[in-house]
Amino acid sequence: MTVDLQRRRVFQSAVAGGALSLGAFVPTPVSAAVARAAADIEVMTWSGCAVNCGSRCQLRVFSKNGRVIRIETDASGDASASTIDGGCTQIRACQRGRSMRQRIYAPERLKFPMKRVGRRGEGRFERISWEQALDEIAARLKDTIDRHTNESVMIMHGSGNQALVNSSAATYRFFNMIGGSLAWYSDYSTACIQNAWPYLYGRFDYGGVRSKAAGQGSYFSQVKNAKLYVTFGNNPAVTRASGGGQSWEFFSAARRNGTRMVFIDPSYSDTMAGRNAEWIPIRPGTDAALCEAIAYVLITENLVDKAFIDRYTIGYDEDSLPASAKPGSSYRSHILGLGPDKTPKTPERAAGITNVPAERIVRLARDMAAAKPCFISQGWAPQRRMNGETQSTSIAMLPILLGQIGLPGTNSGAREGDSYGLDAGLPTGANPVKVGMPVFLWPQAVVDAASLTAETAAVRGAPALRHNIKFIWNTQSNTLINQHGGINQLRPILEDETKVETIVCVDTQMTPSAMFADYVLPDVCHQESIDLMADSYAVGDQNYLMLSDKAIDPEWEQKPNWEIMRGLARRFGCEAAYTEGLDLEGWVRRLYAEARKNLPGMPAWDEFRRTGIYKYRMEGDSGIVMEDFRRDPDKHPLETPSGRIEIYSERLAEIARTWKLPEGRGQEIHPIPRYVPTDEMVQVDPKAKQYPLEAFGYHGPGRTHSTYHNVPWLREAHPDVVLMNPVDAQSRGLKTGMLVRVFNDRGALVLPVKVTPRIIPSLVAFPQGAWYRPDEKGLDRGGCFNVLTQLKPTPLAKANPSHTNLVQVEKFRG
Repeated sequence: MTVDLQRRRVFQSAVAGGALSLGAFVPTPVSAAVARAAADIEVMTWSGCAVNCGSRCQLRVFSKNGRVIRIETDASGDASASTIDGGCTQIRACQRGRSMRQRIYAPERLKFPMKRVGRRGEGRFERISWEQALDEIAARLKDTIDRHTNESVMIMHGSGNQALVNSSAATYRFFNMIGGSLAWYSDYSTACIQNAWPYLYGRFDYGGVRSKAAGQGSYFSQVKNAKLYVTFGNNPAVTRASGGGQSWEFFSAARRNGTRMVFIDPSYSDTMAGRNAEWIPIRPGTDAALCEAIAYVLITENLVDKAFIDRYTIGYDEDSLPASAKPGSSYRSHILGLGPDKTPKTPERAAGITNVPAERIVRLARDMAAAKPCFISQGWAPQRRMNGETQSTSIAMLPILLGQIGLPGTNSGAREGDSYGLDAGLPTGANPVKVGMPVFLWPQAVVDAASLTAETAAVRGAPALRHNIKFIWNTQSNTLINQHGGINQLRPILEDETKVETIVCVDTQMTPSAMFADYVLPDVCHQESIDLMADSYAVGDQNYLMLSDKAIDPEWEQKPNWEIMRGLARRFGCEAAYTEGLDLEGWVRRLYAEARKNLPGMPAWDEFRRTGIYKYRMEGDSGIVMEDFRRDPDKHPLETPSGRIEIYSERLAEIARTWKLPEGRGQEIHPIPRYVPTDEMVQVDPKAKQYPLEAFGYHGPGRTHSTYHNVPWLREAHPDVVLMNPVDAQSRGLKTGMLVRVFNDRGALVLPVKVTPRIIPSLVAFPQGAWYRPDEKGLDRGGCFNVLTQLKPTPLAKANPSHTNLVQVEKFRG
């Protein structure tokens, strides 16, 4: 028997009332049967999955006797509906969301507040009360602020909970009320492109009802208008897979028009598999060299849209260079070998760098010029490299040269865009601290903050940081150790208690990051509290708002993060300001009521609670990036200093002149998009003699970053394996299933190998996000990719170069 949550509450109340009215009478067989029936009621509650995959998917949670027994998903509306026809799809969860029950009841689930009694990272804790935990944490936080100011307090980057109230928004709301925290910026997903894009196009956006602006990409729905779709390092079938993701929109659009698809990637991804798609294998990190060669063909064969270039850009040729630029520094001069390096960027040159044959480069260039409209995009993988800034802007040069921007079926070269619905969420207020740095540099800010300056580390708000980080609040995040680069170099920094004096972790699971905390506070899962969830940056051209209602009570002493921060606010004397007289459900109801003011079609609260989701479409958005700019660049200028696409950026030229860059190949900043070879690339780094393989960690289907790693179903369905080309495997005597040791001078791990032609030679890859699990010798048995990565940042964005790594692989003999 299945009932919904409201009916069950009424039924249980009636049963309870009947039992009370019996007083001391012995229950009759009828009343006993009624009690058994009440206990056997199967309850369905609307809920959701709000981890950071870019989607938010609806779950139907079935529970009995206060425990979740199974998870199903959205079955409302037309299962065949597509956004390309103006409809809204079913918001069907992927296998990760459907495995939520195993996450709720995982052995790693945090149950009680705990205090560390061993060394950081050792995992030894003692149970304490909530009162003791919050009292001690509040006292430590006050002491840190008194001695070192709020600039020494850092809220760690984290995105493990993307709900609208019980998320990190509650954490920021509290800290902003007590003076703020270090104002870091950027992230680990798009740091290079988001910091490079504004110099070319004026801005960067994850999404929003602003596709006509320059900061994001056109929607996948525009592929239905394209004759050719060309993309670099892009795997939406996995990275945007769910019903709340963009892959259904993409494949629907491609089928509609029979759009030809070309994927440029070091590996043959699931997005290509089984589809009419061409794979152009390429060495990782050389996309910019390929783009230069394509540009060479377009320029020398007079295939450039010169009318578009003249009206909408500056810096393409010598005639359009800014006055401050040196002669010969235009993009055209660079491509033709008329610039400082005197090297024409021919297809033959690029073939030696990229391993893409010269004749294939020529054919691709001609195909792109002939196919109009041509939709050109990139995933976020190419920019997660030491040369990621110029990787991203070099790809953008292709639609610029072809004039394939601002028209139906075209794109800016960005990752495909997302509509985003109404802005909603718990208000956080403004951060009173204005001094900050790129988030990837936080370990250096722990050790020597004063060395981080505007010229060495892109510090904002002051000439330099003024206080070392002394207090870290890690909320709903595994970035403290697991998701940050250079784990083995980071670990001793965290272990030294004279550096960071206090680390607090709020989470649902005992993650590797929680192992390094001084205090661990247990949060609730989505199904144990009420909240709202909404579409996000990987949903596409549709919008929705979901209710995630409380399906079960927490089994132990877990509390919503909103309540945890309320407890701290009480100890800092700002509880009234924090709550504004509302409890958690009160805030959920307030935010829903505010959303209804802007969307009159939304149902009343009670109806919304019954249906669980409201789907809608934002109006006035064509899904064509830079459409208004293309129509009238004078009326709708870009946010660059010139208002045009700045192929040559005077701002970048000034940065290149004034910044102090670290030593190393590839630590370069240039005013134009161009290929920059870097350390830890096989073809240029002498270290390749010792470590002859490159390695990157991709987003696999079995996790969202590190979330869901501890779910047995997903580990069985998607085991972590090292992908290796047969050429490399044969020379090492390796076969599928063998355990291998992957190592470099930074660390080592053990995983099984999978021999496959779906990856190019001299490259290995495996999913990122596995939980760090080192043995007594430091060998990681968990398969965590970041034991191989580095702390050294990229030159401009000061970002994580996650995919720039040289390694060796050998048979494991341990």
